[in-house]
Amino acid sequence: MAHSVGIKDVARAAGVSVGTVSNVINRPGTVATETRARVLSAIDRLGYVRSESARQLRAGRSRIMGLLVLDMGNPFFVDVARGAERAAREAGLGVMVCNSAQNPGEEAEYLSLFAEQRVRGVLLTPADATGRNIEGFRRHNIPFVLVDRVAEGTTECSVSVDDVAGGALAVRHLVDAGHRSIAYVSGPPGLNQVRDRRTGALAALAEAGLGADALRELPTERLDVAAGRDAGARLLGLAERPTAVFCANDLLALGVLQAMYAAGVGVPDDLAIVGYDDIEFAAAAAVPLTSVRQPAVTMGAMAAELLLEETELEGTDRAHPHRRVVLQPELVVRRSSLAAR
Repeated sequence: MAHSVGIKDVARAAGVSVGTVSNVINRPGTVATETRARVLSAIDRLGYVRSESARQLRAGRSRIMGLLVLDMGNPFFVDVARGAERAAREAGLGVMVCNSAQNPGEEAEYLSLFAEQRVRGVLLTPADATGRNIEGFRRHNIPFVLVDRVAEGTTECSVSVDDVAGGALAVRHLVDAGHRSIAYVSGPPGLNQVRDRRTGALAALAEAGLGADALRELPTERLDVAAGRDAGARLLGLAERPTAVFCANDLLALGVLQAMYAAGVGVPDDLAIVGYDDIEFAAAAAVPLTSVRQPAVTMGAMAAELLLEETELEGTDRAHPHRRVVLQPELVVRRSSLAAR
């Protein structure tokens, strides 16, 4: 096994003490120019890389921020990660991105990993509807911020989008286009986002004088394209097919669109479709997809900034004021919902 170059090797090669090498790395201004040059030359020649984990153990402060999302296969969460990574990088930190795959068990394992690694803080989109994983993580006293989820209490910050308003935007658009029977392809019922979007959809129907029976819910176990295709097949099998469908995210909507295309059902002439998130693929679909846009990059960046604010106050006598930031969604209308009725 190859020998790992350590700080003692650098000191021996440069003819200085270990303390001098440490000063060159951490406090270069305290070392004479000639000595500093000799140490840097030895570092370059030997290929020495300092142990960040060891430094963190000594300092008790990590330069890594954890990010745990529901599904890295969803471009929405990729954009959230981009925003978080940008804010972290500006603060000199890195981001460890993990994917719970909407599985509470995997979420618990990753939260344990973050605790073991003593990360600076965690950005979390919860998969566990019971809240047990969050409660267990709190005992580690590692700051965290909820992303795409409103904090229920005042013990943490959160950055989310008003999903009730987003659901209302989608269904109000369909009602205004003349639709009176709408399907909601929802997703796992335990997710707050799914429930909130349904609440907004029902509110828009009530505004139009329509009852809850005007919304036919088709739940799915996952929020991906395959689940959307399955929902599309179920939709095609209904005796009285709705004239429009609102999907809890764009991946579901793209799956429904694929199912309609395969069955020869015209979109939007036979079925209007509205998605949610406005991922990049929405505009590039065979039939460009109307969608409720979430500012995902902004959401990730703001969550990271809140976490950084909190961690900067650690060890001081100043309290961090926890905040709930709720961003507003925007309806982006494209061809998938534009047929006149």
